Amino acid sequence: MGHAVGDVLGLAAGVAVSPLPIVAIILVLGTPRGRLNGLLFALGWILGLAALGTIMLAVGGSGGAADHKQPATWVGALKLALGLLLALLGARQWRHRPTDPSQAQLPKWMAAIDRFTPPKILGLGVALSAANAKNAPLTLAAGASISAAGIPVPQQAGTLAVFVLVASVGVLAPLAVYLFMGQRAQRVLGNWRNWAAQHNAAVMAVLFFVLGLKLLGDGIGILAS
Repeated sequence: MGHAVGDVLGLAAGVAVSPLPIVAIILVLGTPRGRLNGLLFALGWILGLAALGTIMLAVGGSGGAADHKQPATWVGALKLALGLLLALLGARQWRHRPTDPSQAQLPKWMAAIDRFTPPKILGLGVALSAANAKNAPLTLAAGASISAAGIPVPQQAGTLAVFVLVASVGVLAPLAVYLFMGQRAQRVLGNWRNWAAQHNAAVMAVLFFVLGLKLLGDGIGILAS
């Protein structure tokens, strides 16, 4: 199990560094029912990652490991495809980044967050984790890596839980600040929000490219072995 955890930690860190979802939960925490909405957003985020990872494990099962517990060919092909996708998205993101970070604009739907109902907040958390262009490929790759480890189902579930926990640090940190820092939380979260909003495009482009190259390397290594 330790080897499987090591394989997914880098992918989990890539999911955790998600500027736009971090901005989203900070805005959610600023709504009239900030405590409830923040908890619902975090729950949705965790459920989205867990569900996507579980689906990948169910599809892969124990078939991700070939003889001698080496990753199966389909795992290499999947990582190669996901790596190529992320690398292309990184190049596109970098090309379209704002030249002046202070001119970066947030998605229009964020202006309406204070009018979202609790079910919509929960759904937003799910969407930003499981339907995100960066997070979905990384979660699928993590599920494939766990499947390829050739470990028993309980250990697969434990490894996935570690992945989800680490991948949720980015959105859980603002929630923790809100819940435990009292009056100072507004200033701290405001600074985080501004930085994440201004540098979202550049951070995402670098993450797309670096993690895409990692998955490309993993895929090539598996297919060539």
